[in-house]
Amino acid sequence: MNPESFSPEHFGWQFEGGVATVTLNRPDRKNPLTFESYAELRDTFRALVYVPAVKAIVVTGAGGNFSSGGDVHEIIGPLTEMAMPELLNFTRMTGDLVKAMRACPQPVIAAIDGICVGAGAIMAMASDLRIATPAAKTAFLFTRVGLAGCDMGACAILPRIIGQGRASDLLYTGRMMGAEEGERWGFHNRIVDADVLLDEATKLARSLAAGPTFAHGITKTQLSTEWSVSVETAIEMEAQAQAICMATKDFRRAFEAFAEKRTPEFAGD
Repeated sequence: MNPESFSPEHFGWQFEGGVATVTLNRPDRKNPLTFESYAELRDTFRALVYVPAVKAIVVTGAGGNFSSGGDVHEIIGPLTEMAMPELLNFTRMTGDLVKAMRACPQPVIAAIDGICVGAGAIMAMASDLRIATPAAKTAFLFTRVGLAGCDMGACAILPRIIGQGRASDLLYTGRMMGAEEGERWGFHNRIVDADVLLDEATKLARSLAAGPTFAHGITKTQLSTEWSVSVETAIEMEAQAQAICMATKDFRRAFEAFAEKRTPEFAGD
């Protein structure tokens, strides 16, 4: 995958200064996902594991909304006609998108405006950081269409972000969570005005891209894996991970810059 020439069919792509911007771009329908866009997003995040030129990722939506989730006519309707094996193939495929977002070493920043529901809320949840506007409205509305709240990893990941009780509230009721509530609960890292949303997300992404990106990837891996192990095991995992980072050139660059009283220039190696 060459990020300079990559041209996806089902979403927008921009690459500049080490930052890739993924834009869900069906604004007339509030950027719903389809079978095809799910698959292409999954394949893209899988490929990014092997693209060190991309150092950080911004995910956003066009036209004042993030995403309305699975398209009612192009996904939900056809699902009602499928047999169980086909349904399981679909739910595994959508879950694979979340796995790919969590497995890629690059920090993923969701820039959220307007509607962010269903699978759109899941993509925001699966991101590492979330910046929202005052108009952001997030809902895990699966129960409102007769489904369980345990979709695409929501019952595992959402409680880690906002806590078990608050996650239970959103997953049982399917209600909208406003921007201020989302920030208060820790879902949104911060709230900014809509006219600077993408600029702020890109600014954050560029600051991460300018940092020790190999070490960022280690941090992301440890954040994802340490929930399932004991504290003792986590401490040993971190000892090994940090020793690996101490063997990088970036670690030496940071020391030399500190000694020379200048800002380090990291290279991700």
